[in-house]
Amino acid sequence: MNFLELINKCLLELNYKQVSAFSELIKNDHKRIKTILNIINKEICNVEGWNFLLRRTSLNIPNGVTEVTNPINGRILYLLIDGKKYNYEPDIESFLTGNPNFGTYSQFDDKLLFPKFDEDKTADIVYYSKNCVLDSNNREKTDLEYEGDSSIIPMPFCEQLLVYGTCLRLKANPQYIRFPYWMSMYKEALANLKSKTSIYAQDAPTVRLFRS
Repeated sequence: MNFLELINKCLLELNYKQVSAFSELIKNDHKRIKTILNIINKEICNVEGWNFLLRRTSLNIPNGVTEVTNPINGRILYLLIDGKKYNYEPDIESFLTGNPNFGTYSQFDDKLLFPKFDEDKTADIVYYSKNCVLDSNNREKTDLEYEGDSSIIPMPFCEQLLVYGTCLRLKANPQYIRFPYWMSMYKEALANLKSKTSIYAQDAPTVRLFRS
């Protein structure tokens, strides 16, 4: 479902007049819907470690070099060198003083920090991408901007999450007549996304009941 279709779905839920062309989206409410759709899309993509955002790349580390420009647009899950997992070390002091623990890496500004190697190495990196949008040519990007752009969240969850989430944020009034319906549909879609986008059976969502 592309950006224009999502906007029209929101307009329908809100009982606003739908549009036939992207160029007609000039009203303040149109602009608010476009902004909120982007906010909701990014929030959902960042709230969990979704499988559909996992990417893999490699990074060359020349011998004797301890700082390499970070090519990752996202959050690193695994970083392996010579088949060994390296752990992230948030304290950069040991790297800056040249005495880091072996098997660790860190980050400073736009650089990844490594121990000094005496030969060229290749880091194998698995990460969660920050790109949560596909353009009309299936190129990844961060924001919904044009009519043909679409969320990277898989269908059918994408439509339900973004449309109902946007309506909830736009109205922001629990007393509004359709607010409870939007909330229930949003929660249902989020639970389904969590359970049905993983191949691991134990990732299914659970409901916990507490005694008062």
